Amino acid sequence: MNGQLTTMLSEYLPILIFIGIAGGLALVLVLASLIAGRQKPDSEKLSAYECGFEAFDDARRKFDVRFYLVAILFIIFDLEVAFLFPWAVTLGEIGMFGFWSMVVFLGVLTVGFIYEWKKGALEWE
Repeated sequence: MNGQLTTMLSEYLPILIFIGIAGGLALVLVLASLIAGRQKPDSEKLSAYECGFEAFDDARRKFDVRFYLVAILFIIFDLEVAFLFPWAVTLGEIGMFGFWSMVVFLGVLTVGFIYEWKKGALEWE
């Protein structure tokens, strides 16, 4: 029984060594960035970035929803590209049915994009 336990624990030893090295390396890199990096943020660094409102403000404040609308639209059209890669790789195997299926898919997305554009959802005043 004791031999089996020792054998089983010795099989996990490389994993524990790997976790130890990864944790140590992560700690060294974080400490190195704290030591070597400049810790004086300027006004540009503290300004609103991508979120559309000030980062250090009251969390219960109302904010503009247009940012989230643009972000959701970006995700939708970004997923379109994610579907194009596997389609392009297998286009020779799936034939004309696959080609026209993707044309319909892209057509629906194009109609949606034109609708959002005409409604002004992509305008940022």
